[in-house]
Amino acid sequence: MGKALVAGRAAAVEAGGYVGDESTERDGRGHVVSHVVLRVPEAKYDSVLARLSGTGKLLGRKAKAQDVTDQVVDVESRITTQRASVARVRELMDRAGQLSEVVTLEGELSRRQADLDALLAQQASLKDRTSLATITLGLTASAPAKESDGGGPGVLDAVTGGWHVFVTALRWLVMALGAVAPFAGVLAAGYAVWRWVVRPRLPRRSTPAPAEAGSSAPAADNSSEKRSGTG
Repeated sequence: MGKALVAGRAAAVEAGGYVGDESTERDGRGHVVSHVVLRVPEAKYDSVLARLSGTGKLLGRKAKAQDVTDQVVDVESRITTQRASVARVRELMDRAGQLSEVVTLEGELSRRQADLDALLAQQASLKDRTSLATITLGLTASAPAKESDGGGPGVLDAVTGGWHVFVTALRWLVMALGAVAPFAGVLAAGYAVWRWVVRPRLPRRSTPAPAEAGSSAPAADNSSEKRSGTG
C-alpha cells in the first residue's frame, strides 16, 4: 500500500495539482486504510486516473460531476453590484460635512465591504472547483496472515487458554460470593444476637450435688458375749 500511496501523491503533483487531505487508520479487522484527496487540473483528470489504475487492485470506482455555471454567473453579478455600492458610500463620505454623518457612513462602508469580501471568497472557491478536479483515493492493505507451525497448540496457546480458564473461574467465584454475601451477613448478625443477648438470659440447668460418702459396713455388735477364760 505504501508504493500506491507514493504513486498517488506523485501523480497529482506532476499533473500540476496537490494533495488536499490525507488520513490513515486501522479498521476493526486489522486492515490499514488510507484516504487521500487529490486535486488535479481538469484537463489532466483522465490521465491521472489512468496512472492510478495500475498502482493496485481496483475494488470500486465512482465519478461525479457537478455543474456550477449558474453559481459562477450569479456570484459575478453580485460582486459587480456590491462594488458599485461600496463606491457610492465612499463618494458620500467624501461629501459628508458633519462628524455624525462620517461615523454613520463608515459603519455602512464596513458592512458593505465585508459582504464584498465574502462574495470574492465564494468566487475564488468556485474558480477552484471549476479548474481543478477532485480524486478521492482509498487504499486498503490486508493484514498479514499468521504463520502456521503445522502442529498442535504450542506453549503460548496453552498459557493463553489457561489464563482464560482462570479468569472465567475467578469471575464465577466473585459472582458466587456476591450472591452469598447478603445471606452470610444476616446469619452472622443472628448468631451475634443469640451469642451475646439471648444465650446469657436463658435459665441454666442445675446440676445434682454429689452424694456424701458413707460407711456401708455393718456396725460391730457390742453385745456379743465375751468369752472368759478359766484359770
